[in-house]
Amino acid sequence: MNGYTPQIGDLVWDEGARTVGRVMDRVGTYWQLKPLDGGREWDARGPLRPATAAQRLAAGVALANARSRGRPR
Repeated sequence: MNGYTPQIGDLVWDEGARTVGRVMDRVGTYWQLKPLDGGREWDARGPLRPATAAQRLAAGVALANARSRGRPR
């Protein structure tokens, strides 16, 4: 990793998946992340770093748009 150690609940940028996720757990050397809309967890594929303000905003807008289209939470 890059020296950053995420905590459970942090919003992070997964470099490998190129997306924002919420840290749910750590199993061995893998961090398990979950999309903000509550979808299926994934194992982080790349280095993690804290999500920037712009990335947090973009993820929030995507979530709001999905909800407005009737996508369940």
